[in-house]
Parts: sequence; C-alpha cells; structure tokens
Amino acid sequence: MSTHGARDLIVDSVTGVDLALPVAGAGARCYAFAIDWSIRAVLFTAWYCVAALLYNGRWSFVAPLSPDTRWFLFVVTPAAAIYFLYHLALEVSMHGRTPGKRMAGVHIVMRDGSVPTASALLIRNVFRLVDSLPLLYGVGLVATLVTTDHLRVGDMAAGTLLVYERGDVALPQGRALDTSDIEIINDLLLRWQALDPGARRRLAVAILSRHATAATIPESQTDATLRSQLETLAAERT
Repeated sequence: MSTHGARDLIVDSVTGVDLALPVAGAGARCYAFAIDWSIRAVLFTAWYCVAALLYNGRWSFVAPLSPDTRWFLFVVTPAAAIYFLYHLALEVSMHGRTPGKRMAGVHIVMRDGSVPTASALLIRNVFRLVDSLPLLYGVGLVATLVTTDHLRVGDMAAGTLLVYERGDVALPQGRALDTSDIEIINDLLLRWQALDPGARRRLAVAILSRHATAATIPESQTDATLRSQLETLAAERT
C-alpha cells in the first residue's frame, strides 16, 4: 500500500493488481455528516414523539412529573440509542458506509484498503467524543485539514481512511492470459473476503472485461457470480 499525491490510496499486490482510491477531504466528510446528522435527527425525533404520545395516551410530548422506569425504557433509551449508535450500527452492517456516505460517494476502509473491522469502527466512533470538541466537530475538522491523508482523530486511532467510491484499476494490457495473469486472478480470489466489496467488484469486472469472452460485464452480475467467473476463467486457461 502506498499513497500518490497525498490524496490517492494505492492498494497493490505482488502480482501487479493496483487500485487507486482517492482519499476524501474535509468537504466530502462534512457533506456526508450533514446528511447523516439530518437522518439521525429525524429518526430520533420521530421515535421520541410517537413513543411519548403512546406512553402519555394524549397529545403531549412532555415527560411525566415523576418519570418512571417504563418512560426511560420505552421513550428515552431507544431514542438515545438511535442517536448515538447510528453511525456504528450502519457502518458495521454496510461495510464502512452510511446513507450519508453513500450519497457523498465515500466509504471507510482500513489503511491497506480492506473492509474495516468491527473493532476499528468501534474505536473510530468512540473517538467522536474527542473529534466533536469543543463544539461542531472542531477538533476533527482541524485534524482533517492539517493531516496529509485528511484524517480525524478517530481515523488515526482506528487505522482507517475515508476514500471515494471510485477507483482506477491498473492491469497488464495488450496480451493474452498468461502465468502472471493467472497469479493476478488467484491473488484476487485469495484476498476476496478482505477486500472492500466495491473494490473487488471493480477488479473482477476489469479482469473479466480484459480476458473473458464476453464483450461486456453486466452491472447486474452478483458478487458470487463474478467470483465464479474468475474461478472458471483461471481454470480454463491453466
């Protein structure tokens, strides 16, 4: 792994498969966060209001004069969980993405370009407490502006990066499938689970488009189908 121009994460292998992942800056981060914050605020408010109405049994959102355990369990706790666990829950389930990040065209990866682990995402989100200081994510914003790879404190602690979805694949061109190409395919298959789903799809499509008999690879191809086609291609040319 290396960086080019302080803005591209180059995910490489000994067999020559390179994937350029442009590192996202403060602007993309702010855009994604604004969208996610809006979604999170709407979900938090919606749960609180509906739960409060149901609990009170009348048109009132105010907590009882003497709030009991049921109020906290039914109204407050779920609303708080939605607000504070929004990023962690979605980033783990969506492999480093959230709705806001998808709309901004960015996602989280480890420093080697692989899918972020649950533990790394947990650390990254815990450090939001530091990045949010003193207010409006002041520490995090300054950190992304002064660090080479636009890292906030949470990224430094977790070993993660925020990169754009797009990526350029560099593959040997102008020759038929040979031993080195077989090694490239086998290397991709070996690293399949560790690679980000979007990255491995781009690599698979590039290889198949270069060497497969089909002129184009349909966008509808599933992850499993692409892997199966790579295995078939390698077996046929071995």
